[in-house]
Amino acid sequence: MSGPLSHIKVLDLSRVLAAPWAAQNLADLGAQVIKVERPGKGDDSRAYAPPFLKDEQGEVTRESAYFCAANRGKKSITIDLSKPEGQELVRSLARQCDVLIENYKVGDLARYGLGYEDLKAINPGLIYCSVTGFGQTGPYKDRPGYDFMAQGMGGLMSITGERDDLPGGGPQRVGIPIIDLTTGMYASIAICAAIAHRAVTGQGQWIDVALLDSCVAFLANQAMNYFATGESPKSLGNAHPNIVPYQTFKTADGALILACGNDNLFNKFCDVAGCAHLAKDPRFSTNAVRVDHRTEITQLLNEIFLTRPTREWVKMLDDAGVANGPINTIEQVFQEPQVLARGMKIELPHAVAGTVPLVASPMRFSATPIKHEMPPPALGQHTDEILAQVLSKTEAEIASLKAAGIV
Repeated sequence: MSGPLSHIKVLDLSRVLAAPWAAQNLADLGAQVIKVERPGKGDDSRAYAPPFLKDEQGEVTRESAYFCAANRGKKSITIDLSKPEGQELVRSLARQCDVLIENYKVGDLARYGLGYEDLKAINPGLIYCSVTGFGQTGPYKDRPGYDFMAQGMGGLMSITGERDDLPGGGPQRVGIPIIDLTTGMYASIAICAAIAHRAVTGQGQWIDVALLDSCVAFLANQAMNYFATGESPKSLGNAHPNIVPYQTFKTADGALILACGNDNLFNKFCDVAGCAHLAKDPRFSTNAVRVDHRTEITQLLNEIFLTRPTREWVKMLDDAGVANGPINTIEQVFQEPQVLARGMKIELPHAVAGTVPLVASPMRFSATPIKHEMPPPALGQHTDEILAQVLSKTEAEIASLKAAGIV
């Protein structure tokens, strides 16, 4: 057993990011994942470039970095779902799979005889996960949805970025497509729960996951702040709405994050920073009063942090056990000793590029460790293999399907 889900087979009919991210999580956990793509074009994200991968000679390939971010561990087969023969191939694959993941518009796959009820009839144990912008129900169910839209409609952008009254203020999206990724993670959790349920009951089920729902759920403490006060939280830049100090500060040569998650950490910080008197000041002695006096304490700490360079602060605070960290570029992230020690960058052989660098899964298991062995596939790389080994097609049958443009 190479992973906790090595007994699971997944049919991935999705593209771009949210649903493919869920399928990649399952692949990381050991599941066998077959990705179905359009002949000739493939997943939309294959065209989300530049940047493209470079081969071992440094020449640019046609493999997009974006696609590679969400499709490792999968085998690719190209099938034309618009043709009855292609639909029948997908039905044949679905008969043999435990999980199907799709992110077509509501009702689209049902038009091809590939909806949940259609496939449940031939595989009652199938776990069918639909990922859409707005879900399978509600007045917006037929609208297309994207991460950017969800961040805006779901309130995330209203609490992200610099304060509205400061230069550069106003709604900001997060620097990664965080709602696509969050939705993919929720889908992964739901699928694993459905697998556990099926192990007890033998029954599959339909999972409905939406970008907007995921964004609303991900508001977490900010949603509760609203429920508790009746007032919509606003953007605070790099400050925390409920904890002070928990923010960035400029240093003599850069910037630093200070995260005093409790009063004990604030006391430790004051001791090491030479401002123990602040911890005794009635305005700052507890987190609750520091939140009320956010402006005053921030001004005082701004002056203190400017007295030393970042790395000196990092060492001092680390030695004192105070949570802190530098603000890294992506390049610096992969130079961090901890990131290196945890093996978060991996390289795998690639059919086109020779090798491909990837970010490893962060999940660690003691009994069923994750093994990254399969790179993101080239378009249709495994078509013949899947047709022959999974669907038992002969060479003549495969040639006929290719000639007809079905695969």
